[in-house]
Amino acid sequence: MREMDLASELLIALQAVHEAAVVCRQVQADLVTAATLEKKDRSPVTVADFASQAVVCALLAERSAVPVIVAEESADQLRASAAAEQRERVLGLLRQARGAGVTLEQVYGWIDLGGAPGAERAPRYWTLDPIDGTKGFLRAGQYAIALALIERGQVVLGALGCPNLPAPDRSDGVILSAIRGRGAAQQALQSRRSVCLPVRVSHLDNPSRARFCESFESGHSDQQWSAEVASRLGITLAPVRVDSQAKYALLARGDASIYLRLPTRKHYQEKIWDHAAGMLVVQEAGGTVTDVDGKPLDFSTGRRLARNRGVVATGGTIHQAVLAAVGAALADSYAQS
Repeated sequence: MREMDLASELLIALQAVHEAAVVCRQVQADLVTAATLEKKDRSPVTVADFASQAVVCALLAERSAVPVIVAEESADQLRASAAAEQRERVLGLLRQARGAGVTLEQVYGWIDLGGAPGAERAPRYWTLDPIDGTKGFLRAGQYAIALALIERGQVVLGALGCPNLPAPDRSDGVILSAIRGRGAAQQALQSRRSVCLPVRVSHLDNPSRARFCESFESGHSDQQWSAEVASRLGITLAPVRVDSQAKYALLARGDASIYLRLPTRKHYQEKIWDHAAGMLVVQEAGGTVTDVDGKPLDFSTGRRLARNRGVVATGGTIHQAVLAAVGAALADSYAQS
């Protein structure tokens, strides 16, 4: 297998995430209203999911040396007769993004590039979450577009777009990126030519001074266990609760020091696209990411992290202390159940 030009692939990934973020912002501005929130209408995020995946997959298919993509969505739902309104909105967004001549069949084809059976068995492939954090998207909170390149089971490149997270210049939106062994950086989302600045995690000697970053939704991680872990570490700061892989972004640039995704039910397996890009960004920023047993996240097992339980991400220096507290909290919980 020939060596990749990862620097060139990163530029492609950054452009793809940027263009997807532009589409997602447009959907938020046009479709997410007080009425849709009141009715708990998820159609805006469905439109954004499909449009984002189509934009990213189209660009990767045209420019990347890696033609294989493993993504969250397939176009089957969009093809359904009940999806006529969503279908027209997605088509309209793609025509704005890629030209007036785009056809519905092209849109279907781009989306389905991410759903090819067995794609995760290729020696190299992209993995994409077109919108990570659907409820955050709907409430105009945090969400992310997460794109990573996996080579022989190892994440080698990641781009993490967070359209509602402040950039270094205080504008809205930031992209964090990393190449394995070359560090992590962030840049404002508003322009692909904005300055890239290195990011570093916050190294703490005392875990009691750490700030947690955890899922906004309790269904994604057991917050009771997180509170128990915080108590065992002597942490008194309130946790930062945000949706999506924006948590990895906050950790990578030192805005928080611990991110836990503790298993909410036995045998649950995390999906690769929920962690690949964020994990690499944190690692390249100097942090540590393992599962709750201290094992590295294993991306060689398909679309799920089948050999791992949960996720523990830290600034690195306090990782062993956090793992010990997590292990004790989980052991107590299992003993009581």
